[in-house]
Amino acid sequence: MNQFQYVRPTQQRTAITAVAKDPNATFIAGGTNLVDLMKRGVMTPQKLVDINRLPLTKIEHQKNSLRIGALALNATVANHQLVRERHPLLAQALNAGASAQLRNMATVGGNLLQRTRCPYFYDVTLPCNKRQPGSGCGALEGINRMHAIFGFSDKCIAVHPSDMSVALAALDATVLVSGPKGDRSIAFADLHRLPGDAPEKDTTLEPGELITAVEVPDGHFTRYVSYYKVRERASYAFALVSVAAALDLDGDNIVAARLAMGGVAHKPWRLAAAEQHLIGKPATEASFRQAADVAMQGAKAFKHNEYKLKLAPNTIVQALKTAAAA
Repeated sequence: MNQFQYVRPTQQRTAITAVAKDPNATFIAGGTNLVDLMKRGVMTPQKLVDINRLPLTKIEHQKNSLRIGALALNATVANHQLVRERHPLLAQALNAGASAQLRNMATVGGNLLQRTRCPYFYDVTLPCNKRQPGSGCGALEGINRMHAIFGFSDKCIAVHPSDMSVALAALDATVLVSGPKGDRSIAFADLHRLPGDAPEKDTTLEPGELITAVEVPDGHFTRYVSYYKVRERASYAFALVSVAAALDLDGDNIVAARLAMGGVAHKPWRLAAAEQHLIGKPATEASFRQAADVAMQGAKAFKHNEYKLKLAPNTIVQALKTAAAA
């Protein structure tokens, strides 16, 4: 690990200024991802700005939404009464992520900004456009069984690793940020980027911008929900495919639906067309399979991840069945 400067400001503006003025500086909170990347030489910041002293841990309900501070710990959020009552889908997704030890350290803001776990990204001896733009994408012709089936480009086929982000995408969350130019809000669908020609850019955040909170609007998705995650181990494993499913039912009739997938794209993959297809349909397996077929339109696999073309729709169906039976 390279040497670096470490500062621990107590004022939000001081922290933002420290990062905004130095292109080699970065924020650190729980460090559950960043420290690993530094150890491997994937990221080599020369200054770490520790934001743990900032007052960004509060979880509260206000103005028809649940506001979650960016420094709230994943474990705290997952077990918070307001979250479990108002957004059980988010609680399920958080509890499906990583391990109990990591959830006790990882923060909400850091979870959103996780970097891909693509092995070509993590190995500095291999080509990776995300780590070193212009070096090529080793996964395209390499071992790509964990990789994308939606939204990829010829520059990058990596997937986003966060479970929490999949649930937040389904729940139409908003991300609040503060930066050198002031405060702004970002619709969750607009936070993460598809790779395009610049896969090194994971998000639409500007230099020096700090995530301060996430707001999740109130809704009717408080009972019929399921976060269904398929992985290679029962814990501490990233999704091969995951689905966040939420239904609003009137008897057996679907009034509204929310669906998003993880493990299939460079960002949480919202299934808007499938959601619309479900409205007015009975909550039956036949309806769910039709919606899964709609969701899979445009999917394309590579040599080693063709299994996802079957696994993904089956996971959608199972998530919807589990949600409907809640």
